[in-house]
Amino acid sequence: MSKHILIVDDEARIREVVHYALKKEGFVVTAVESGTTALDAFQKGDVDLVVLDVTLPDLDGLEVCRRIRKSSRVPILFLSARGEEIDRIIGLELGGDDYLTKPFSPRELVARVRAVFRRVEDREPLPEARASLLIYRGIELDTDRHEVRYAGQRLDLTPTEFGVLGALLERPGVVLSRAQLMQRAYRYDNLITERTIDTHVRRIRAKFRGAGGDPITTVHGIGYKAAGE
Repeated sequence: MSKHILIVDDEARIREVVHYALKKEGFVVTAVESGTTALDAFQKGDVDLVVLDVTLPDLDGLEVCRRIRKSSRVPILFLSARGEEIDRIIGLELGGDDYLTKPFSPRELVARVRAVFRRVEDREPLPEARASLLIYRGIELDTDRHEVRYAGQRLDLTPTEFGVLGALLERPGVVLSRAQLMQRAYRYDNLITERTIDTHVRRIRAKFRGAGGDPITTVHGIGYKAAGE
């Protein structure tokens, strides 16, 4: 069955060129011009890959990516006229699978799309797909079962640690202050305070380092965010 690709770009010419190039290669293509219509089209299902412009007239591409990543691992290829390294890093840290800077050739786009599909097909399938299962860079956080796994190991996190980690993984790439983390973890522990957040973060890191990783990056003077690769 042909793969279905959703194109999201507010430039009509870009949509036409990309639509033609991908359709010529045998893909089923849907093209929309805004972030809102992209999310509507995505919710209808059967989308195998999203070609997503970063700069859109309503919701920008980064926000569209954040919302898609809350429920789906569908691959996302960003398009952008902005070629700065920080933009590429942010896009990839939010869950993008590739980043192509405008102007680009249709042949390069098709090659990138095929490469992304090959990488996706090489991913190890999840043993079970559930809405409660949050996956980020090898970390599996199951809110229903209150379990955390990393690199095949189950980690024993306290309810507060679970809440803090969940807050960071739900918004990868976004820096959260201690106050924001406290509010998110409050439903797990009503005794938590801003002053104790650092202690909980240290304990989370220690447990992950025992399994060979570190899920948290410190942003000095601001707070914490989920660590990238």
